[in-house]
Amino acid sequence: MSKLTLTGFLICRCLEEADRVSELLADHIRLTRAEPGCLSFEVFRSHSDPVRFAVREIFRDRAAFEAHQNRAKDTIWARATQAIPREYQITEESAAGSGQPPRIART
Repeated sequence: MSKLTLTGFLICRCLEEADRVSELLADHIRLTRAEPGCLSFEVFRSHSDPVRFAVREIFRDRAAFEAHQNRAKDTIWARATQAIPREYQITEESAAGSGQPPRIART
């Protein structure tokens, strides 16, 4: 098993879009944190650039991350944010003691 971490930014195109993201965020965070395999899920709106949201997700493994993606794909959150640009990096950390460096994939 390898822990999967997603980090990066959700970058809205205008303040109205960012405000809509903020309205939907609490429910999206609550539902995601309740998923089996979700170790951490944090999204913060930038104070200096209010159209940017910093994102950090940690899942037990790729299967838990994919289950999250499948659950979230048909939600109000997904429909409302599907066109919003994202700059994400996914890192998979091998099981302890494997001696392998983390794998990095950009999305």
